Amino acid sequence: MFFLYSGSSLISLALSKWTAKRFTGARVIEQPSNRTEQRLLETVARLARQAGIGMPEVAIYESPEVNAFATGMSRNNALAAVSRGLLNTMDQAEAVLAHEISHVANGNMVTLALIQGVVNTFVIIFARVIGHTVDRVVFKNERGHGSAFWIITIIAKMVLGILATLIVMWFSRYREFRADAGTAQLPDQLAAFGINSGLREGIGRLFSSHPPLEEHIEALRAVA
Repeated sequence: MFFLYSGSSLISLALSKWTAKRFTGARVIEQPSNRTEQRLLETVARLARQAGIGMPEVAIYESPEVNAFATGMSRNNALAAVSRGLLNTMDQAEAVLAHEISHVANGNMVTLALIQGVVNTFVIIFARVIGHTVDRVVFKNERGHGSAFWIITIIAKMVLGILATLIVMWFSRYREFRADAGTAQLPDQLAAFGINSGLREGIGRLFSSHPPLEEHIEALRAVA
């Protein structure tokens, strides 16, 4: 079962570059058409060399937000995409791109996919164990599985699924801080980078995949 869920996560990761291009409309830069695109390619190439990874595909997607993302199956087969808004503010682009290149160098996409597969496997197994136990101990069903097994299993899947999401989101926030450390090592100077992760308070932060921008900045200052 672990291999089933991990395999499906890895297949999704293998298709992530194609999916990202399709759903964001990102255009891969084959040949730069202007100085800005040339500078973008040069920046990514330099950061990739510093991080010790292969040159990613570089793409631009149409969005006014100052943002970027990286995805891909491996360190040497990745995609780095920047928004039009970021491209228009190249003074911030290096720090943002360094953050995304650090994700690639750390292998964060693969690790997150494997963790997702692991927790999904445990959710299914433990939900069935709980359903079986309640069916046998509480409802005294000694042959096969009664309706209580299926009802309890569904409820357990829901509850355990929430706990699993908390684990995955915690790791996602942790990998952001690891990328922050890599960011501080790659650019020549620190900049406030355009990660849209508005401040979340209370229980909402537990389900957030990214820490607040203030914590990103504090992490960068600590490394620096």
